[in-house]
Amino acid sequence: MDAPVTLFDAVGGQVFFDRLVARFYERIETDGHLRPMYPEELEPSRRHLALFLGQYWGGPSAYQDERGHPRLRMRHAPFAIDELARDHWLRHMRGAVEAVDPEPGVKAALLEYFEYAAESMRNVQVEPG
Repeated sequence: MDAPVTLFDAVGGQVFFDRLVARFYERIETDGHLRPMYPEELEPSRRHLALFLGQYWGGPSAYQDERGHPRLRMRHAPFAIDELARDHWLRHMRGAVEAVDPEPGVKAALLEYFEYAAESMRNVQVEPG
């Protein structure tokens, strides 16, 4: 029996996620709201995100091998992530997905995940009124 094809395999492997993350970080570099949340040197962050996404979508465990369990909420806890930050991040990630132009099923899966991930990282609630 053949193993099921993962999204990682369907998009051609890690190179797809490297390209996606490169497009995302091109947008982050010029975002006045989000850029201050990132370290001066972006290359380690780029690598971490690309490896995380590759692993999440069925690729090798390189992220976990290097960094341990993702613990995304814990890793993002030091940053005030409000609705505006979430929306900026999501706009940039949507733009990156558009730029790499995956097939429709892959695009839908990625966008659904990024919507969920962006909202789950939000840790600042704005009180109404």
